[in-house]
Amino acid sequence: MQWRNSPHTYGLTSIVLHWLVAVAVFGLFGLGLWMVGLDYYSSWYRTAPDLHKSIGLTLFALMLLRVFWRFLSPAPQALPSHDARTRLASKAGHLLLYVGLFALMLSGYLISTADGRGIVVFGLFEVPATLTSLPDQEDLAGVVHEYLAWGLVIFAGLHALAALKHHFIDRDATLVRMFGRTQR
Repeated sequence: MQWRNSPHTYGLTSIVLHWLVAVAVFGLFGLGLWMVGLDYYSSWYRTAPDLHKSIGLTLFALMLLRVFWRFLSPAPQALPSHDARTRLASKAGHLLLYVGLFALMLSGYLISTADGRGIVVFGLFEVPATLTSLPDQEDLAGVVHEYLAWGLVIFAGLHALAALKHHFIDRDATLVRMFGRTQR
């Protein structure tokens, strides 16, 4: 398998980035749901949010790499069987996923830095707090973060369902290309 995308399939780099982001998004969602239910006396009360923030900032770095890689190695061409509506829906859906992810991560950053403290990433380094003067920053960013997280996970689920529809109903190579193959 090649590292870069070809006109007909995704390369190893794009495939690995895609699946790492997917696992991180769903993992962070589950962790976020679990941690908001922790009480003050739980041993995870401070650890879970720190882990959530560290993974979130790692996801941010992965997404920056993914965008950079997409410019270096453009996505494969649309399949000939895809009509103009399908191509437009694909481009719009991917754009929405990217914008949604970056907005979600920005809102998480605004929650975490509202008190003026930076975010320590896995105990290795600190990302400084740069924007801390917005009124009700933590509360507003928290609401935005929650709704974006739900919306993004639901939309990612629809994205997966669309890939399965292409595979099982349309019987085209849309899904298998994300595994580095061109045909079934």
